[in-house]
Formats: sequence, structure tokens, C-alpha cells
Amino acid sequence: MQIFATEQIRAWDEYTIRHEPISSADLMERAATACYDWLLQNNYKGRSFTIFCGKGNNGGDGLVIARLLAQTNHTVTVCIIEFGHKGTEDFQVNLARLHSTTAAIRFIPAEENLHPIPAADVVIDALLGSGINRPADGLTASLIQHINNSGNEVIAIDIPSGLFVDHSSRGNVVVKAHKTLSFQCFKPAFLMPENAESIGRVQLLDIGLHPDFLKIQDSPFELIDRAMVSQMVQSRNPFSHKGDYGHAAIVAGSYGMMGAAVLCARACLRSGVGKLTCHVPASGYNIMQISVPEAMCKTGENANSAGAGETHVSPEMDKYDVIGIGPGLGAHAGNSRLLYSVFEQNRRPMVIDADGLNTVAGDKTLLGKIPPQSILTPHPKEFERLFGKTANDYDRIQTALQKAAEYNLYLVLKGRYTFIASPDGKGYFNSSGNAGMASGGTGDVLTGIITGLLAQKYPPQQAAIAGVFLHGLSGDLAAAYTSQPSLIASDLVDFLGQAYQAL
Repeated sequence: MQIFATEQIRAWDEYTIRHEPISSADLMERAATACYDWLLQNNYKGRSFTIFCGKGNNGGDGLVIARLLAQTNHTVTVCIIEFGHKGTEDFQVNLARLHSTTAAIRFIPAEENLHPIPAADVVIDALLGSGINRPADGLTASLIQHINNSGNEVIAIDIPSGLFVDHSSRGNVVVKAHKTLSFQCFKPAFLMPENAESIGRVQLLDIGLHPDFLKIQDSPFELIDRAMVSQMVQSRNPFSHKGDYGHAAIVAGSYGMMGAAVLCARACLRSGVGKLTCHVPASGYNIMQISVPEAMCKTGENANSAGAGETHVSPEMDKYDVIGIGPGLGAHAGNSRLLYSVFEQNRRPMVIDADGLNTVAGDKTLLGKIPPQSILTPHPKEFERLFGKTANDYDRIQTALQKAAEYNLYLVLKGRYTFIASPDGKGYFNSSGNAGMASGGTGDVLTGIITGLLAQKYPPQQAAIAGVFLHGLSGDLAAAYTSQPSLIASDLVDFLGQAYQAL
């Protein structure tokens, strides 16, 4: 699913108006009716409403919702911010239609005209919409603060008022919505952690915008969904053997952190790899052999106590189809030498995570040594150590895209909507996953899954995309079975098979 910014969304509306064809007023009616239907289908039937409207098309949506609610015997109060000029043509048409209903209409020309909102009312925010290009100020900002201070449930139409679609809104006065009813596709603003307090739960409503627009309009961002990943997942030849599905190596673990290596190895195997060899310290040999009997195991010398050595790497690392490195390595002085050795021996795309990334952050010359098309999987703090601080989430996304292109790497920035920056300049947000996955070890599982997919000859971009989606989908299936609070990383491995079945 493509993710569109303000101008692209406006162009999609105009394309639909020309090619369906449909009048702009009727398209507004369709969008508002979708919101009205959602309200009635989600336990808002019979409630009373206070609807705040600007004089643009977002306000026009609010007027149509108000009319539909009033016509079905709901108590509706409409508050229209007044600046002494007429609204858009479609706004004026729907204001005239609203006068024939029982809805109470109030104009707000100044702060002294703000009245307390009845405690039982659901507040609908239709003030500004997605077309704003500067922060709300003056009376508009006061009205937004009035809504936020009311304590009422707030539902935003299209996007919470005051929120920019495609750049940071930090410092803006923004409506804090409990739910956002938006249209047709995700907007970048909905995917940024910094906006979580404002957007609440996002519900996308299909309003029938013309599908042919998607054939002519590219987007820098896409949403990874089930349909996309289903087309990537490879079927198996019934006459195949383990050699057809790759030989992966996992370089991981240290004294006290062998759990990370075990989780990564188990996930790699469950992802479908043909063979797996784990390179671990001698102190972790028994743990790995007992916990993951399907994997082969190689160890180093004299690494039987904390800090007493490093994971052994043989001079034959070039024999592996892919290497995953980093989970549980620990912060050892020899890690830089370890990574230099691995990068020199094997120039195929690999997966680097956790202490592998921290080692690169501590020795930036390693960045230029990483094999091209490799996949790095940092969480935000690891990303910051690698590439420096950013002012906001939008800047972090742009930095990820810039660095992916500069170093010819894929950057998987982990989060609620995990972001994949591709070296070709395209970005992908993942739609699967849940808050139960905010638990130790889930990143190690992701490293194992992506490593296994790469070993099976998935191209790096597909391995990253399918890997993050399968990882999140496993978490969703596990949470449905157990619950989000009780979810642990091992559950993701256990449900990976069901995630494949779901695709």
C-alpha cells in the first residue's frame, strides 16, 4: 500500500473527480458518510456530539457528519471558527443543508465565545485537515487547547488539527485525538512515534478513490502488508534438499548472553534455512548444542568465563551463503578485529545487529568495510550511535535513507512501524506487530529470520521486507493466543510457522 503526502492525496482526490467522474461535493458526502457509518457501527449510536469545524473542506466533512447524525435523531452541536470570510464552496453548500436539521450551530469569532463542552458529548475535530502548512495560532490554537482540556473523547477527521502530514509537528499546538478516521491510505504522520499522543488509534476508511491513480503516481514510501509479502514468499520444490535452502552462519553469544544466540539460531532455522552453523564462545557450546540440536556449532578457545575471550571465527567464513552477526556478542575489545575478519572473508550481504552494530558505532571505519547490500537492524539508540542524533522522527527517516544510499546498505530501523531504508531511496513501513513485542530478545529473533531468508536466496530487499512482516505477524498471532503483556521472544519463534501459513 502506498503512503501519500499532502499533495499526492489532493491529486488523488482531483483525479477521482475527473475520471469517475464525481463532483467534489459528492466526494465529500462519500467521505463523511463513511465516517458516519463507522460511528454507528462502533457503539456511538445514540450519543450526543459536539463538532468543531473550520471553513475548509475538512470543516465541510464535519458539516456532513453533523447533518447525517442530526437526521438520525442524535443531539448535535456544531461550532464553526469564524474569521469573517466565507468557507470553500463545498463548505458553504453543506452549511446551507445543515440549517434544515435540528443541529445547533454556533459561530466562534473570539475566545470569549468558547463554551464548556457537555461532559457526555463525543467531540469531533474537523477544524484544519491535512492541508496546513504552518502551525496553528491565535484563535485556532486556543480552540485546539479548549478541546484538549475538555476531558471528552475526541475523534479527528482525516488528521488531528495542527498536525503536519509530512514533516515534524514538534512544538505545534495539536488536537490530542483518541481516534483518527482517515481516508484510503496511511499518511506519514500516522507512522511517526512522536505523533502517537495526537493520533490515537487510526482507522482507515475506503472512500472509493479511483484505483487507476496508483498506476501513475509513485510514492517514496510504501506500507508493508500481507498482500505484498504473500507475493514474495517462495514455495518449495517437492524434490528439493537442504542444500537448496542455503547454509547460514550465526556469529553470536558471550558469557551470560547465550540466550540471544539461541533465539537468533532458532528463528533462523524456523525461517526455513537448509543448514545452520553457530559460531559461539566455548562457554556457550553446551547451551547451544542442547537448545538448538538442529544447528552445527563451532567454538573458540579459552572463552569459558565472562570477558575471557571472543567468539571464534574460522578462516573458512567465505563458505557460508550468509552470516548473521551481533546478538549477545557483548562489549569486548576484540569485537572490532572479529568484524574486520568476517567482512574481509565473506563479501556476500549479511545481517548485523546488536553488539555488532555497537562495534561499528565505536569504529566508524568499519562502515565502509561492510559488504554491499547488507542489512543492519538497529533500534533507535543503536541508530543514533551509528549516525548521530536527529531532531525528530522525520529527520531520522531521511538520515536512514541518506545513509542507506551512501553505504549501499539496507537499514531496518526497529519500532512500532519498523522502517526499512533501501539504498535506491525507497522507504517501507511495516504494518504488522504489537506492543507485546517490546520485550528483550525479539530483535535477536528478527536477525535470525532475515538471515535465514537471505540464505534461501531471497534478494536483500525482499529478505528485509518479508522478515520484518513475518516477525510482526508472528507477534500478532502469539499475542492473540497468550496476550501482549505475557509475550516473550520465544513465542515469536513458536508462531513463525503459523505466520507462514497465514501467507
